[in-house]
Amino acid sequence: MLIDPIKTYTYKDYLSYDENERIEIIDGEIINMSSAPSRIHQEIITEILFKIRQYIQSNNGPCKVYTAPFDVILKNDDDELISSKNIVQPDISVICDKNKLTDKGCTGSPDMIVEVVSNFNPRNDYIRKLNLYEQFKVKEYWIVNPMRRNILVYILTEGGYDAPITYTFADKVKVNIYDNLEIDFNSIDI
Repeated sequence: MLIDPIKTYTYKDYLSYDENERIEIIDGEIINMSSAPSRIHQEIITEILFKIRQYIQSNNGPCKVYTAPFDVILKNDDDELISSKNIVQPDISVICDKNKLTDKGCTGSPDMIVEVVSNFNPRNDYIRKLNLYEQFKVKEYWIVNPMRRNILVYILTEGGYDAPITYTFADKVKVNIYDNLEIDFNSIDI
C-alpha cells in the first residue's frame, strides 16, 4: 500500500493493511517496522518476558504480559476506537487491567512497556514512543539498547516522566510497577 504523506491514518486504515506488513501508526503517521529483529534483540525480549511472567504467576498476579506482534491501540477515553491515530506493537507490554484486553490486543495504555532498540530506527523508541507513552500515561517505559548495553527506565509521575534511571547490562533493574521484582541483566546470556 502506498503511503500518502498528507493523510492522517487511523485504526480503520491500520485494519486494512495485510497482516504480514509490519507497521505502526503514531500521531496519524505510518511508521514501517523492520521485518525480523536480531537474535540478540529476541534473546533480550525472551528473558525479560520470562522473568516478568514467572513473577506474575508465582504471585498470582492479575497482570498479563505480551510480546510483539501485539497491537496496542492508544486512545483518549472519549475517542472512538476506529478513529485512534496511535497503534503500536511494543516489544513487551504488561497489562494489569484485563478490561483493556480484546481479541485484537490492548485498547488503552499498558502499565509497562519495554522497547529493545534496533539499528533500523532508534529515533522511534527514544523520541516518538517516549513522548507517546508519556502522553497516554504508561506507568513505566524501558528502553533497552543492546549496542550500548544500557537500559533507560522512565517512571510516570503527576508531571509526566522524570529523567530516566540509567542502568547497564551489569545491573539488576527494578520493575517499578511491582514491589519486589528485579531483572538481573548480568544473567542474560547474549
